[in-house]
Amino acid sequence: MTDHVDVLIVGAGLSGIGAAYRLQTMSKGKTYAILESRAAAGGTWDLFRYPGIRSDSDMYTLSFPFKPWTHANAIADGEDIRRYIHDTAHENKIDQHIRFGHRVTRASWSSDDAQWTVDASTDDGPVTITASFLYLCSGYYNYDQGYTPEFPGLEDFEGEVVHPQFWTDDVDYEGKEVVVIGSGATAVTLIPSMAGSTKHVTMLQRSPTYITALPQGDPIAGFLRKILPGGIAHRLTRIKNAAIAIGFYVFSQRFPQQASKFLIGRARKSLPADFDPKHLTPTYNPWDQRLCIVPNGDLFRTLRSGKASIVTDRIARFTKTGIDLESGEHLDADLVVTATGLQVVAFGQIAVEVDGRKIDSHETYVYKGMMFSGIPNFAWCVGYTNASWTLRADLTSQYVCRLINHMDARGYAFGMPDPAGASGDAAPLLNLQSGYVQRVAGILPQQGSSSPWTIRQNWFLDAWDNRRADLDEAMVWTRQREVARAG
Repeated sequence: MTDHVDVLIVGAGLSGIGAAYRLQTMSKGKTYAILESRAAAGGTWDLFRYPGIRSDSDMYTLSFPFKPWTHANAIADGEDIRRYIHDTAHENKIDQHIRFGHRVTRASWSSDDAQWTVDASTDDGPVTITASFLYLCSGYYNYDQGYTPEFPGLEDFEGEVVHPQFWTDDVDYEGKEVVVIGSGATAVTLIPSMAGSTKHVTMLQRSPTYITALPQGDPIAGFLRKILPGGIAHRLTRIKNAAIAIGFYVFSQRFPQQASKFLIGRARKSLPADFDPKHLTPTYNPWDQRLCIVPNGDLFRTLRSGKASIVTDRIARFTKTGIDLESGEHLDADLVVTATGLQVVAFGQIAVEVDGRKIDSHETYVYKGMMFSGIPNFAWCVGYTNASWTLRADLTSQYVCRLINHMDARGYAFGMPDPAGASGDAAPLLNLQSGYVQRVAGILPQQGSSSPWTIRQNWFLDAWDNRRADLDEAMVWTRQREVARAG
């Protein structure tokens, strides 16, 4: 069976629910559906269930601007975020448009018909849906497979190995020796959450990450909520927190040595004087990779207690009882948690075709951070790398709505960014040196060196430009009457 909607959204996480709200309020009358591969909304926050799962950004910027975050914690637990997403979808009747258990596998554009034909697999068999506009809100990592390096001797290990992306309730770490491999946001979350129940937990890192402590609550937000209406208090807190995050990012880019000294010094003050500083001293500049946040310094507190420790070394091989390191040290382990990263994918692993031509995502150029050269009526929601995902996601959804309204007003059937893309040197889509980004540099779209073919990591400038953007800039349009004539 085939049915048609004006806009088809893929993904029912923060991005997808936000996109649906903007469609309902900015492009009223447009029909839409949300295809979600899982059995529940929430995206990342429904998938990850490992101990201590929490936001790595403050919730005043990660939440929706149209639904104030009223919880006491600014750094929120996964369950609270998941409930917040569900409540937003229900209150706005967005959940009535979600089709669960629909995994999109292929999307084919026809210029003659001015529409997308989208194939999805379900438990009841294949489903086909057509849409005038396709909006991918499924993020950029593989939900079915995390990243785990090839570890020599792993088959000899007699303990249990689990990747945090596939954590289940039956993972037992009570009274056990646990080794968490990794030093990113997942690892620094897991360790303080598990340490109270384990015999000991060790964070084994190949190289350190910049880590800083922030209060789990936001006293200024609490004060503003007492004296101002909820919506105004939320907006002011959102602006404040965005300014702090983006301001420190800009400072780090311009003065990396000073930023590094500040972060390392701040972390060392939270640990005993005899703590080896090499475990806190990265080899890269701040914000070349994402900064890790620990609410109320819980990781540092756990390290001080002796319940956890950090080892900076490389794995030589796994043994029956644990891990041999290149330094000659051996780590005993009953459970190994491979917090080794995500598997990044382009376009949600959907096979995209335009008029019978298969699209190689790496050959396309990103346009205004959301559309791609030569692909009509198509957008992909990708958040910021230096700030909360939702800050960019909401700007993207607003732009998509304005673009759809613009097409209706001008009588356009479809439009695409110039197929020629950007001129000059190309750059990676994501501006991080993190392993999970570098591993897929050859499959992600590229960006150019000048507007509109670049992604700017600054919400304030993007928000200013977004409302004043030239919707015709570098776009190729086809009018409704031209499609009818071709038909």
